[in-house]
Amino acid sequence: MTEYISKQVQIRRPDAAIYAVISDFNNFTPILADKVEGWAVEDDSCTFKVKGFTLRLRMVEKEPNKTVKVAGDDGSPFPFTFWVQLAGQAPDDTRMRIVLRVELNMMMKMMVGSKLQEAVDQIADQIAASFNNAPL
Repeated sequence: MTEYISKQVQIRRPDAAIYAVISDFNNFTPILADKVEGWAVEDDSCTFKVKGFTLRLRMVEKEPNKTVKVAGDDGSPFPFTFWVQLAGQAPDDTRMRIVLRVELNMMMKMMVGSKLQEAVDQIADQIAASFNNAPL
């Protein structure tokens, strides 16, 4: 497994508020339903299609206000897990990081490794911007 760790970002919200959003796939419906095909949520899992691939994600571990761990479920093109780590610093200051572990052969690692690192950094930035720019 290769590990990609995002940069740490600051979110000006309590860790509990962030956790409440990221720990429920239903909260992603307004964002993703029109960006992917076949978006469906059931309990702690979701299914959707991207570029012809059907992905099923399942929340495998949750630690309130600290961690949400997600794994690719049946039919994923390659084994992977990712998790969001939250560390509350103050009531309005939470630090967040995303960790991605993915099993890639050497050729795929050479082709997409740097892109995956960029992706986890961009996702962390986008999540932080979404929370920081939202009204209180």
